[in-house]
Amino acid sequence: MKKFDLVKQYLLELGFPVVEEDTAEELVVIDDEEKGVKNMVIDCEEPILVIEQVIMKTPDDPKDLFKRLLQMNRELVHGAFVLDDTAEMIIFRDTLQLENLDLNELEASIQALSMALSENGSELLNYVK
Repeated sequence: MKKFDLVKQYLLELGFPVVEEDTAEELVVIDDEEKGVKNMVIDCEEPILVIEQVIMKTPDDPKDLFKRLLQMNRELVHGAFVLDDTAEMIIFRDTLQLENLDLNELEASIQALSMALSENGSELLNYVK
């Protein structure tokens, strides 16, 4: 079984609906807003699996936010808050090895986002105002 098919199987077993799929690029987009997952991109990029979800647009004066994000990253079990290439968007990102990926590892990585947002979501929203 291809790693991409295995990842899709795991996502379905975890109850995440696939809302978009690009088989040529080996990526899917999943949604489960109750768990804080909205347009999460899961991309098979041998030898790693890349998991990314846009959190918010970077505010005009982000200095204090950047410091706070680094502090939040220290508390995360999996993944990290990062900037996109243009530094215009804040993203949650995690990477996992595809070679020995298992269901529990993928689930833990996705749950880390849910936990991070439940613990820090209201604080992050204050930076957007």
